[in-house]
Amino acid sequence: MKNTLTSESTKKIIENTLLSVPAWVNKCHLNRNGEIVVDIFPEAVQPFFNYIKNHTNLQMKMLLDITAVDYPDRKNRFEIVYICLSLQFNVRLRVHVSVDETTSISSIESLYKSANWFERETWDLFGIYFSNHSDLRRILTDYGFQGHALRKDFPLSGYVEVRYDESEKRVLIEKLDMAQDYRFFEFSNPWETNK
Repeated sequence: MKNTLTSESTKKIIENTLLSVPAWVNKCHLNRNGEIVVDIFPEAVQPFFNYIKNHTNLQMKMLLDITAVDYPDRKNRFEIVYICLSLQFNVRLRVHVSVDETTSISSIESLYKSANWFERETWDLFGIYFSNHSDLRRILTDYGFQGHALRKDFPLSGYVEVRYDESEKRVLIEKLDMAQDYRFFEFSNPWETNK
């Protein structure tokens, strides 16, 4: 059966349906790309995703991605971004959840199997803890890795250096020591001519 609703009317229906659960939704709006963006409260993650997956007017059956954005100056430093897709209505939904460094988020792995990988990746790179996850461990960095590499306060060069020492015939892990001289930059453009 072909969907006869237009894209704009579908978005309006979805937006009205989302606004019918005010206890979970902080804000709902269309962004400049015309995508529906929903800001929800951290404690509402599990019931909200159950709602959007199974509601007749939403049917967000696919979870495409979970990632995070780090805003170190904010009280709730991290903004977790979930991207869902409704195949029935051909509409994407972006869900944002703001949390601080110590707040844990409920895992939605029981609802979407793809969340397993995405939550592990977000844990590894940002340090956001997902409670009730079946296998929350590092996925992209080494087991002994200190810190979370995509946080804004993580140094670009890291904390340690790993190298192979030919004389000792083994891999050495040493504290990183980088001395950098002050550099002067010239910002003139060589293609500009004096007029």
